[in-house]
Amino acid sequence: MSASHDEHPGSLGVLMDIPSVARMYDYLLGGKDWYEVDRQAVLALRLVTPDIDDVALRNRMWLQRAVYFAAAELGIRQFLDLGTGLPTQRNVHQVAQEIHPDARVVYVDNDPIVLAHGRALLAENNRTIMVAGDMAQPDTVLLAPEVLDLIDFGEPVAAIYASVLHCLPDEAHPYEVVKHVRDALPSGSCLALSHLESEDQAAAEALTTSMRTSTGYWGRVRTRGEIGGFFDGFNIVEPGLGDIAEWRLDLPAVELDPAPDYVRPDAASPVIEFGGAGIKP
Repeated sequence: MSASHDEHPGSLGVLMDIPSVARMYDYLLGGKDWYEVDRQAVLALRLVTPDIDDVALRNRMWLQRAVYFAAAELGIRQFLDLGTGLPTQRNVHQVAQEIHPDARVVYVDNDPIVLAHGRALLAENNRTIMVAGDMAQPDTVLLAPEVLDLIDFGEPVAAIYASVLHCLPDEAHPYEVVKHVRDALPSGSCLALSHLESEDQAAAEALTTSMRTSTGYWGRVRTRGEIGGFFDGFNIVEPGLGDIAEWRLDLPAVELDPAPDYVRPDAASPVIEFGGAGIKP
């Protein structure tokens, strides 16, 4: 959204003076559903992580490949996208339903703008829904009547955490959150997960501090070992966990347009999106 949209807050309960992670991500992906406060937060973030635009774009391309993998190679027809963010190009349901027209997708988010735009996008798609829920409280999702109407937890499900778990601080017990979802999934289900990672403590702390200062509530950048813990109880698929920019490049993905003011940085920072996919035995 342009800055002029700030003059018309509407009735969505949006806090216009506080950046939203979903809207910041939308800005990084060349979207239009952001406010000036989100743009300013991205500018501040670029000062500590100059290639954050590339990190976001590579993550979105990984998401396309991960969905393609689950649908085409595993034959999964049910998808649960937790902390989905604002709709953009090549969303989960578009990739999945190109492979399986009967694929069912549940998007989950607690941002009112995400919910409003998502529901508008999906108004005529009866196999895809947007649900108001907090990924930090998985029962609000797993037991929601509209979710149970669409998703059969007796059949394999692909659970997706695309660049969102770093939004949860340790006191929100993110590992227990993922374990709770894992325990609800049947054998043959898939976990697709990406997470901001750095082994450089100073870089990790700089990005974490910037996000907490901007948004008021955020988690932290974690290490590879910490991120690997989210996959407990899953069999990691080849090529294993790593930089998601290099994950299964044999699978199709459409490149996305960057933010309008994107300028390729001179050098990459030591922060990447780390993750991969696992199958529940």
